[in-house]
Amino acid sequence: MMLTDWHPWQALILGIVEGITEFLPVSSTGHLILVAHWIGFDGRVSKPFEVVIQLGSILAVIWAYLDRVIFAVRGVVQRDPVALRFARNVLLGFLPSAVVGFVFIDQITRVLFDPRIVAGMLIIGGVVIIMIERFVRAPVISATDDIGWRQALAVGVAQCFAVIPGTSRSGATIVGGMLSGLSRRTATEFSFFLAIPTMLGATTLDLWKYHTGLTFGDVLTIAVGFMAAFVSALIVVRVLVRFVERHTLAVFGWYRILFGGLLMVLLFTGHG
Repeated sequence: MMLTDWHPWQALILGIVEGITEFLPVSSTGHLILVAHWIGFDGRVSKPFEVVIQLGSILAVIWAYLDRVIFAVRGVVQRDPVALRFARNVLLGFLPSAVVGFVFIDQITRVLFDPRIVAGMLIIGGVVIIMIERFVRAPVISATDDIGWRQALAVGVAQCFAVIPGTSRSGATIVGGMLSGLSRRTATEFSFFLAIPTMLGATTLDLWKYHTGLTFGDVLTIAVGFMAAFVSALIVVRVLVRFVERHTLAVFGWYRILFGGLLMVLLFTGHG
């Protein structure tokens, strides 16, 4: 099936879904799998489409935190200790999931990309979020510059669970950060920064694999999804930071449980 066989509204919908869900703790992969299935978005170039719209979400984070990204890059070159510590923490947070993904990517894709697993992990992740919000200890770190290597590594280990579709990369890293003593806002912002090398690395590898064979019509369709993902992700990144300053993540936990439960019902009744 060619991308030119698809309607632009399908690309627009999936781009918006990616942008909204990528940085919320609700599992973007899970939502993309399910929504793509429901609207009939599948075929030869569905994977490169997914890769490019994820790139749109990454660029939205870079745009939203452009000053911080420039400071980090410039500071590393100039050997600034704050920038070096920040870069070290991002690297420590990135490495565990990079290793797990590199070693087990074939098994993950073959075994775990199943709507039943997505539904189960949505529910389990929702319960975890609610429990963490209820019992986590008071935070001791309230700024990303104060994160130590142990906290960064702990967040990186937590991110490994996100290889399971339905878990949510942002959910795993935010929860991992809160368990490590980070404030809700700090954990959320560090999750954003950690997304840059994590997702950029994955999308670069996938783009290299899928860059050939695309028609001009394919590129136009992908561009629609890319722009939709970029704009919607940019809005979500800015809104989420303000939200977590005043509210807990429990609402996302309950959403995951309800959505996962609905999916289970649809799957077992033959409508999924």
